[in-house]
Amino acid sequence: MKQRMISGTTLVLLIILVALPLSFIVLQAIFPQFSAGSFSGPFGGVSALFAEPHLPAMLGGTLQIAFGVALVSALIGFPLGVARGLLTLPLPRLWDLLFLIPFLTPPYIAALSWMLVLQTNGYLQQLTGISLNDLLFSKTGIVLVMALNIFPVVYFAVSRSLLASGQRLALVARVHGASAGRAFWHITLPMLSPALAAGMLLAFTLAIEEFGVPAALGTRAGVVMLTTDIEKKLADWPIDLSGASMLSVLLVAIALCAWGVQKKLTGHHDVTSITGKPTENMGANAGGWTFPVVAGMALTGFVAVILPGASMALSGVLGTLSAGVTLENVTLSHYAALFSQQGDALSALGTSLSLALGAACVTGLLGLLASWLVVVQKIKGRAWIDALSLMPAALPGVVVGVGLILLWNRPFWWVSPYNTWAILLLSYCCLLLPWPVRYIGSALRQLGGNLEPAARVHGASALQALRYIVLPLVSPAMLAAMLMVFAIASRELVTSLLLAPAGTQTVSVFIWRQFEQGSVGQGMAMATLTLLTGLFLMLTALNIMQRSARG
Repeated sequence: MKQRMISGTTLVLLIILVALPLSFIVLQAIFPQFSAGSFSGPFGGVSALFAEPHLPAMLGGTLQIAFGVALVSALIGFPLGVARGLLTLPLPRLWDLLFLIPFLTPPYIAALSWMLVLQTNGYLQQLTGISLNDLLFSKTGIVLVMALNIFPVVYFAVSRSLLASGQRLALVARVHGASAGRAFWHITLPMLSPALAAGMLLAFTLAIEEFGVPAALGTRAGVVMLTTDIEKKLADWPIDLSGASMLSVLLVAIALCAWGVQKKLTGHHDVTSITGKPTENMGANAGGWTFPVVAGMALTGFVAVILPGASMALSGVLGTLSAGVTLENVTLSHYAALFSQQGDALSALGTSLSLALGAACVTGLLGLLASWLVVVQKIKGRAWIDALSLMPAALPGVVVGVGLILLWNRPFWWVSPYNTWAILLLSYCCLLLPWPVRYIGSALRQLGGNLEPAARVHGASALQALRYIVLPLVSPAMLAAMLMVFAIASRELVTSLLLAPAGTQTVSVFIWRQFEQGSVGQGMAMATLTLLTGLFLMLTALNIMQRSARG
């Protein structure tokens, strides 16, 4: 009876978090007057969608940017990942940590940092006289900024695939007379192709759902994407719920296609994991290639990590940007202003940390129950629980925001989280639920199927086995996933912009508003603190996962 209650409660929560928002988007897309309570004129929004004058530009811009980001991410991440996986390099963990930082940096913060470096009268022009303003505010600039933020997914996919599989087959080919190049081309490269393809597809998916970079750079570059237009339809008066829903369905369809291709290529293997325990690197001696390879990795780290990071940190300690990079212009006043009681920073920080903690607890518990029901209990209907718990991985944040608005902004609800902090909590839980589900599910599969049945034979109930056997064994993976949820939720942007109630700010909204108001110093000071906090939490999560794997 208790197990049925748990399974029923889990399914209801998944329906509320995932199924209902997505269903309301589909209903609004089918029935243009659905928000007014009418089911008249079904599919009337389709003709309006195709009549949208900017649709070709939005769709073309989204796909061009996404394909460009996937290609550039592969051009950067693949050779670096091959070098990390095949060769014995000095300080290998340092390169992993270095390339983890772009993955942790919110894309909108990276875009704002690059603006300060490359725009007219930016740091680059102040120090060298060179201005790359035209490059930055172009389609190529958007692709480069996004790719420098996303390429680690390809790097970790390729390097972890090589570290996990080793080089045994390539060594056998070498023993039988194949040259190093021939062994790589005919043995190693085919083995890497699923990992490379999955990494590129993941980069593609991340690019089509990105909002911050196109919003920061796209207007001046003349580039429009689906995400920015969806936000515009919801932010500008008159609000166009039908148009936003139609574009959301289109965006979800593109994301699901990419996600489906990725799943087909990778099967049940999570080749993009950056937290698994790799095998000891017994790579080949790089010999004379050591310096060029290390120089290439260092150059990539300098461009992707050091430059935007230095721009962010520097902007947080300069009194004014117009005064230039001088010692006299250095001040800690922006950090002091953040922690003064007169500003909104402390309130925004407290709101973000509270919501992130709540999201981590809710998704951790729900992810544990969903994974336990699917992997261990194998209950009837587990396919629905599995699908609903992983579906948000293919849902862009802007789509989740649209769905929650359509669902909860209704007069028939007696009690609604809309226009309260609870709507932000729901959005974070929906977006980040796949993290605990994947981590805990993977940990449960590694336990085997004997421990819980043994406990049941000795008289323990299913809940007792879950509490005293399963939970202690998967708690490291669960805690690591919760830390990652906390780190990501604390700086999530797009749903915060769409759903934050009047008078409520999160860290990401605070940073965004500071730039809109011209207070760049305070915005970048807060961004620096956010990045350092996220990095600390992610490193803690990685350490927990590695200790668990060694144990």
